[in-house]
Amino acid sequence: MLSRDGDWTKMFNRRAIVLGGVQGALITTLIARMYYLQVVKSDRYKMLADGNRINVQLLPPPRGRILDRFGQPLAVNSQQFRVLVIPEQANKVVDTIGVLANLIEIADYERDRIKREVGRHRSFVPIMVKENLSWEEMARIQVNAADLPGVIIDDALTRHYPLNEAATHLLGYVSSVDEADLNGDPLLQLPGFRIGKAGVEKVHDAILRGKGGTNQVEVNAYGRVVRELNRQEGDPGTDVLLTIDERLQRVAYERLKEEESASMAVMDIYTGEMLVMTSDPGYDPHMFSRAPTPQEWRELSTNPRSPLTNKAVAGRYPPGSTFKLCVALAGLENGVIQAEQFIHCPGHTTLGSRTWYCWKKGGHGSVNMATAITQSCDCYFYEVARRLGVDRISAMAHKLGLGELTGVGVPNEQKGLIPTEAWKKAARGEPWQQGETLNVGIGQGQVAVTPIQLCTYVARIANGGLAVKPTLVRATVTTAAAAAKVARDETDNGPMAMQKLESIGISPQHLAVVQRGMFGCVNAGGTATRAILKMKDAEKKDWQMAGKTGSSQIHSIKRAERALGEMSMSKQEQRPWELRDHALFVAFAPFHAPRYAVACVIEHGKAGAQAAAAVKDVMEEVLRLDPSRKVRTDDTIASGPSATPEKSPT
Repeated sequence: MLSRDGDWTKMFNRRAIVLGGVQGALITTLIARMYYLQVVKSDRYKMLADGNRINVQLLPPPRGRILDRFGQPLAVNSQQFRVLVIPEQANKVVDTIGVLANLIEIADYERDRIKREVGRHRSFVPIMVKENLSWEEMARIQVNAADLPGVIIDDALTRHYPLNEAATHLLGYVSSVDEADLNGDPLLQLPGFRIGKAGVEKVHDAILRGKGGTNQVEVNAYGRVVRELNRQEGDPGTDVLLTIDERLQRVAYERLKEEESASMAVMDIYTGEMLVMTSDPGYDPHMFSRAPTPQEWRELSTNPRSPLTNKAVAGRYPPGSTFKLCVALAGLENGVIQAEQFIHCPGHTTLGSRTWYCWKKGGHGSVNMATAITQSCDCYFYEVARRLGVDRISAMAHKLGLGELTGVGVPNEQKGLIPTEAWKKAARGEPWQQGETLNVGIGQGQVAVTPIQLCTYVARIANGGLAVKPTLVRATVTTAAAAAKVARDETDNGPMAMQKLESIGISPQHLAVVQRGMFGCVNAGGTATRAILKMKDAEKKDWQMAGKTGSSQIHSIKRAERALGEMSMSKQEQRPWELRDHALFVAFAPFHAPRYAVACVIEHGKAGAQAAAAVKDVMEEVLRLDPSRKVRTDDTIASGPSATPEKSPT
């Protein structure tokens, strides 16, 4: 019995020893693992723990400003108030929004958006209800705060455009980021972040955007923010100073608003700086910051006046009689006509079995080149074009900047079209016809140009044949002090330094002939007498303007109507707006010391005199508002316009 008990005791002791050994091994392993985790890997797991406890948020930087040449604001950031709702603090979001809608306007589509966002986000995440609250709206919400659980007022920055519609096509707008805009920049993934979608805002978005900052916050296990630990602000976006003059931009747009649809560009003929680039009708750029309503979008996209199109760079128009300046220079440069050579205009030109009519019933009689430009004689230019052929006309047009992208620096610029024999063969598989050359000779047919091209075109004629190109940006600066310095330099020292311009290779004497014809067009009984400057010093030669009208045919008129010539204006009055001719005018001033070029197109404006009147009003402001601008009197323009225009023999 004792033996049995002794054996059992020995067996129990052995098992206890084995079990104790296993327990010891497990404890040793656990201690070793704890040592490994808490000592050897302590830094790593501390970092992971902090990662769960600390969130790093990206902070959007203030967007850079867009300023005019004198530092006046064109696009800036302004404080806005917005109303948010925190679902977990609201008794019922739908009911809270209903009460809020009694205080501020909340459209049905906005309510639908709020419901969708509430379903997508956690209950403690604020949902934006409405932006850009007025002071009165914010005050009404604050007064009724007791009835609005979970509703808070927040302030943020929003884009503001002081000129509103007057510069909307030039500046563009900012709007929410689309999937197609994502390029790896983490800023683009921030909720509510906005980027440039049109105009200068789009072209210079990368530098206007700035660099984001960071904000370290402590969160609990549910992701709710407990406290802010550290904040590092980012770098504000770079300011962009344009060549535009805010005052002139406003004046030009207000003048064009008198028309139904128009555009205008004003350029310094030596620096290429754009003082004005405007298109009417415009639209409110602020609506895209908040997203347009369906009704607003329908009204914009279906408007026959095309308010979404920047007509100054994207409008393609037959140049009409403004193209005669190009045909005249091509004729002189190629020796097919002499400046004092007369061509008889009986009121029509016959080629084969077809007749082309002059705009003036009975014709202009015998005219030379300057008089033909002054009186805009069609028959004269039919003949010059016939002698030249379309290819030589095309070569001169390209020299003068037509049919070429100017690279002015706004999106969607159109190239236009200057036809050649090879172009027609390649595009249509048909040979060029001589009758088409006659149409090209008066700026009709397949010729299509943009207002910015026309402005460049007349600038090269006015500056003595120098290859000036339009430019829109004067400087990009990172501080307000630097922006002020650039603007101050403009005020103290006059315009920017002249571009280093090459000659386009046109004889100064030939340019002078065309310039004299343009002078007569405005000041000696030509087709643009409505453009005579009537300023205080208008009697002085320093304030005279030279220009050329144009009417581009849209509706194909019958032969009998065309033969009536001078009566076609009354006929146009009877047509619907969209079938009337476009009105064009190109000009430069002052005549004896040229400095500014301008081009204006009034869609379906009937006749070029309509555009000439608009240009007169704007050019007077150009000369009046900037009387301190220096004009060149060096050899570049010494061989320019003659002091006395040639008198018409008719």
